[in-house]
Amino acid sequence: MPASPSTARAINDRLALRLLQQEGPLTAGRLKQLTGLSRPTVADLVERLTASGLVTVVGESGEQRRGPNARVYGIVADRAHLAALDVRTEGVSVVVSDLVGRVLAEASVPIGEGTGTGPAVEQAVALVERAAKEAGSLGVSPPRELVPGWGRLHTVGIGAPGLIDPASGELRNSTGLPAWHRRLVAALQERLPEARVLVENETNLAALAEQREGVARDRDTFVLLWLGHGTGAAVVLDGALRRGASGGTGEIGFLPVPGTTSLPSATDCGGGFHSLVGSAAIAGLAAEHGVSARPEGYEPHAAALVRQALAAAGSPAADGFLDALADRLAIGAASVGAVLDPGCVVLGGEVGQAGGAPLAARVGRRLARISPLPTEVRASPLGGGAVLRGALLTARDGAQDELFAPPSSR
Repeated sequence: MPASPSTARAINDRLALRLLQQEGPLTAGRLKQLTGLSRPTVADLVERLTASGLVTVVGESGEQRRGPNARVYGIVADRAHLAALDVRTEGVSVVVSDLVGRVLAEASVPIGEGTGTGPAVEQAVALVERAAKEAGSLGVSPPRELVPGWGRLHTVGIGAPGLIDPASGELRNSTGLPAWHRRLVAALQERLPEARVLVENETNLAALAEQREGVARDRDTFVLLWLGHGTGAAVVLDGALRRGASGGTGEIGFLPVPGTTSLPSATDCGGGFHSLVGSAAIAGLAAEHGVSARPEGYEPHAAALVRQALAAAGSPAADGFLDALADRLAIGAASVGAVLDPGCVVLGGEVGQAGGAPLAARVGRRLARISPLPTEVRASPLGGGAVLRGALLTARDGAQDELFAPPSSR
């Protein structure tokens, strides 16, 4: 059946907004070219979007030709603000941005291992509130009284370790993770009642960032191996992130592999792939080969060790360590590849970024020897920052899905 006039208008509006998001400010004429819509239809949608506070005139085009200049329209970035959190066992980082992703404020706070649940939650929530106030997302709104909620914190995206329940979207209880992780989500919703709070597994968010802005932009199917303090994986098949029946797709730390001294259990990944490529395991491997380094800030010790080994490449100690690490990583990549055949494996996290193309090449060569499936190995350019970036992209998508929807469906 043909779309009703109201549905057609909604489709056209969303198409125009997506183009303005992707291409930047555009004239009505350029919108007509990109959408294929008629001039009167484009004029109507520009009027609607301007009246709703989503689009405004940001300049003029055509100064070099005769006749009146064409107005250039752009998304009103301050229509809503977004927050992204990267929640780790050792602390929290936050970024606040406008609707198109321009960073307005950012901050982080360490949370010590012995910090109680209540104080840890309060530190994290206070950090978000301070960043939001700095960005102008809390308190008195900018003078746009006709648009309720103008400039307020609209959506919060959270990346956290652990399993996300696919039915409820909530962080599940996970052995070994701090209790304040689960409490933080509820506390943010309570303290920011006007904001929508979205939570996702950190590795899944890293894969989203790599897919949209990183090394996997040309891939519809790939696997991200997260290599940081711990290890994990995210699976993207046919362009879609796959979470599994219980949200556990990618819990590769529990994968039984050769080279360990035991098997993992339902509550402990010791003996699984984590025992080969977790930061502590990599540090032990480096010590065996006589490689040492001091980590920078809160980065995993393994990242500093890999970076130091690459700086000393050519020496027996450095090359021996890197070759042994590549052997371990190839085992995990081959195991995943035998089931999924992704065609591409991204080495992510701080360790993957530190290893860069040289480590990826080492892993690729070993993978080609033990797997019959052609699999390209790439290094993440985003590293640990991919989680925060993915959380911001998720928040932006959530906010735009609501704000760009027709008024009747909001």
